[in-house]
Amino acid sequence: MAAAVAGLKPEVVPASATTVLKCEEHATMTKTSLRRVLETADRCVVAPCVYDCASARAVEMVGFRAMMLSGGEVSLAMNGVVDYGFTNITDTEWITSRITQTTSIPLAADIEDGFGGPLAVYRSTKRMIAAGAGALQLEDACSKDNTTALLPREKYYEKVRAALAAMEGTDCFLIARTNANPATDMDEGCERMRAAAEMGARMTTVVRITTLDHARRVAGLVPGWKMFPDVRDIDGKPGVTVDEIYPLGFNFMTMHYTLKAAMDGMLEHGIRNFAQQGCHYTCQKADATGITGMSATPLFDPQSYMELESRFGGEEKAYTIVGGAVDAFPAGFVRAKIEDRL
Repeated sequence: MAAAVAGLKPEVVPASATTVLKCEEHATMTKTSLRRVLETADRCVVAPCVYDCASARAVEMVGFRAMMLSGGEVSLAMNGVVDYGFTNITDTEWITSRITQTTSIPLAADIEDGFGGPLAVYRSTKRMIAAGAGALQLEDACSKDNTTALLPREKYYEKVRAALAAMEGTDCFLIARTNANPATDMDEGCERMRAAAEMGARMTTVVRITTLDHARRVAGLVPGWKMFPDVRDIDGKPGVTVDEIYPLGFNFMTMHYTLKAAMDGMLEHGIRNFAQQGCHYTCQKADATGITGMSATPLFDPQSYMELESRFGGEEKAYTIVGGAVDAFPAGFVRAKIEDRL
């Protein structure tokens, strides 16, 4: 691979050529609960899946109002292994607390099957609420090595009741999830979600649906808030759009792109830097904000931290890296208040 690109020159993208989302209307965004975001929204809220503080930062900067912690991508990014039961409640709780403490937008989190029986679900729910999760998704899979086999209904309902009991008196809500196959078990999955909603789950998701027809069928059988999971392209076209599914009660939609985008960028830069045996490509290539150089530090708004510290001591400070000045936060992106990121 390196030999194939050895003759390539760095692709320098001028700032004027970058496409920047104009999100000034969100510049004064204040941290709020996911429940509140959904209650006040007049359209489907799109929540990209994230896996760490950097991916959460990127989602916040472009203007998304919420995000979803992906169990699968946490497993890949945090532990370096596929999602096969290797990630535990401690891993999930830890990364949740880090993300929620450093972002202004709310986070829903995937807690798999709750990491055990009803008591484990109750304890996991308590811990995740303390970590800052605004909603928790709880699935009805029989086991991690067989996610298509469903728990008996009553066994899943025990877990739902345990999660709801742990959420009492908090602003966190339950996203009940079924792994039922829409092709063979749609009615079973929808009945489980209907029952979960009746028990008190604020939102439900039939996690394997992909099409508008699926959404319509779910809407006819399951009341209340619904999540459309992991929207994707089908035959080169979006499986659904937010405008199509919102009237059906789907007010929350998730999607994956952050980990693929991160790996794509790292591999692109890595191929060229390896071929050059240096960092020239990275230093000369403007990123999506128009900033050049080898550091992503400006995107994390270090000057806001310095401004906050200056309030305590009166001495004005500037953030530097090895004595060098750091670029200002890029224009055209959400700059959430520092108080909402600490």
